[in-house]
Amino acid sequence: MEVVAVDIGGTHARFAVAEVANGRVVSISEPITQKVAEHGSLQLAWQAYGEALGRPLPKAAALAVASPVGGDIIKLTNNPWIIRPALIPDRLGADTWTVVNDFEAIGHAVAQMGPEHFLHLCGPDAALPDKGAITVCGPGTGLGVAQVFRHRAGYDVIATEGGHSDFAPLDPIEDALVKRLRKTYTRVSKERVVAGPAIVSLYETLAELEGKPVHRLDDKAIWSLALEGKDELAVAALDRFCLSLGAVAGDLALCHGPKGVVIAGGLGLRLKDHLLQSGFGQRFVAKGRFQGLMSSIPVKLITHPQPGLYGAAAAFAQEHAL
Repeated sequence: MEVVAVDIGGTHARFAVAEVANGRVVSISEPITQKVAEHGSLQLAWQAYGEALGRPLPKAAALAVASPVGGDIIKLTNNPWIIRPALIPDRLGADTWTVVNDFEAIGHAVAQMGPEHFLHLCGPDAALPDKGAITVCGPGTGLGVAQVFRHRAGYDVIATEGGHSDFAPLDPIEDALVKRLRKTYTRVSKERVVAGPAIVSLYETLAELEGKPVHRLDDKAIWSLALEGKDELAVAALDRFCLSLGAVAGDLALCHGPKGVVIAGGLGLRLKDHLLQSGFGQRFVAKGRFQGLMSSIPVKLITHPQPGLYGAAAAFAQEHAL
């Protein structure tokens, strides 16, 4: 069966046609990415995808959305679109549909993908467990968190909002960062420190500590400077980002008690080389009395280019037992 898979984030909406069978994804087409800001609604973006594809769209929809799901109205966290699941047949022309949280979709991708789609980051160089819990987290426009639990009958995915739990600073630089963020946000969550937009606060905090002028740059500009190595402060902010991501991933692992951790998200793959060379692994295990336990957990980076689309289709296949 064919299904239109859609991965809707804060900045982009990605579309593809997937073939599913026997509860799993068989294949997925080359995706088309659209900017959320260029369309007034999901319906308009859906129609634009159909026009770009140049063929009638399947009458099945698998939607992964960057928001809690459930209820009559879904308001995306960092996106102005509003989705009313009851209107999907009328607005999208889909007779069958599935709507999941974006990181719940990533969880389905983690559960179904083979080892060739994962890069080892730290901990034992072993495959993800066949049984037990796996924590999935990753930075993009926000910070997504989910949990996969594998068991004899298959697997379950638990969507969470763990990215909105409190951030715990570990050194004077992070103390200064939290102090700066608290001027804007009374409560500083993990997402304010290890999501894409957070690079701005990191950059400006480091500039202030170094006694340098604070240049007002947006997150895209700072990420470009950092990844291209063209600005020392931007590179330092990138290093700090990797450290904090390691600490956050470790905190989530302590909460979930997993036998494996997977880093994903829109930034995850872009940071591949930096995560391997940074102090990410050291910060992940630096949990005091539990350092031995943390050192026993394999940590992977998902390398599939579109895990959200793949996972949306996988969630659809699971729900409808196709």
